[in-house]
Amino acid sequence: MTDTPMNETPPNDTPTRDTIGRRTVLVATGATAVTLAVGAAVPGTQASPDTAPVAAAAVCTLTKEMTEGPYYLDGQYVRADITEGKTGFPLKLALTVVDDDTCATISNALVEIWHCDALGEYSGYVGNNGHNEPDSGTFLRGGVLTDSSGVAHITTVYPGWYIGRCVHIHVKVHVGVTLTSDGSFTGGTELHTGQLFFNETITAKVGALSPYSANTVRRTTLAQDGIYDDGGAASGLLTLTALGSSPSAGYSGTLTLGVERS
Repeated sequence: MTDTPMNETPPNDTPTRDTIGRRTVLVATGATAVTLAVGAAVPGTQASPDTAPVAAAAVCTLTKEMTEGPYYLDGQYVRADITEGKTGFPLKLALTVVDDDTCATISNALVEIWHCDALGEYSGYVGNNGHNEPDSGTFLRGGVLTDSSGVAHITTVYPGWYIGRCVHIHVKVHVGVTLTSDGSFTGGTELHTGQLFFNETITAKVGALSPYSANTVRRTTLAQDGIYDDGGAASGLLTLTALGSSPSAGYSGTLTLGVERS
């Protein structure tokens, strides 16, 4: 597995090489290992909503970090719901953070995510994907501290897409941050930068419906993407579970990430 990710450059995201030294791991055990293995082989396979990632006696599988991309903004809010009223289908993320050496869960780690809206626009950069809309500079950005089980629960919407990239979410993991009075954070150590990806069949169903169908940019598939390497869960492919009988009801997405603390 290479440690050399593809870099992401606007507006067409033409890949370039950029070495990143840190490692991450995907951790799975017991029934969770079976769930994640199935999710990797058949991405988007529905799993029981009660199935939670576990870390005890885990088998750790190395996976690489991925580019931060051009749309990161420092100092975003610490909050469990980052939607800010953005239209789109609900997405409930449960991301577990573990130590790659011991496979023990890590509590109080800040899991920060950011992604585009249904029209492929990032807050702070609205217009880069050809759509005109209000820009708060903060929508679909933020993070939350992991709980005592090492899990970060974040509510957002299913992302759209923009020129040259498949549907994805950016993620960072920090430890030792200080929460600020304005609801943000400072300091700490960044342990991981990566991306989360979505099952292509599910994305196609979502993309055919409003508000996603209003996105006038041609969608890049997983197979066409210059950053996703077809590595399944080990490369950030979420295990998605439908929350209802229609795509508009939304999905839950789970993944267990290990980080190198030393």
